[in-house]
Amino acid sequence: MKKLSEIAIGKKVRIHSFQDDELLLKLMEMGCIPGEFITIDQVAPLGDPISISVSGYFLSLRLNEADHIFVEEEVIP
Repeated sequence: MKKLSEIAIGKKVRIHSFQDDELLLKLMEMGCIPGEFITIDQVAPLGDPISISVSGYFLSLRLNEADHIFVEEEVIP
C-alpha cells in the first residue's frame, strides 16, 4: 500500500483508506471513496497540486491532501 502522493503519472490505483478523519468527509463528498479507482493525470510543474480522475471527473488535490489517501496498486486489464 502507498500514499496517493507517491504514485506516478498515468498510473491507475484503487483507494484503500484514509489517514485523516477530518479530510475523510471532504474527500468522500468529492467521490473519493474506498474501492474507487483513481488515475493520476497531471502534476503541476513544481509538483503541487496533482490532477486525478475519479468517478468520471477531474479533481485537483494538494500533496498534503494526497498524503492522507492510501491506495493499492493493482494489475488492471
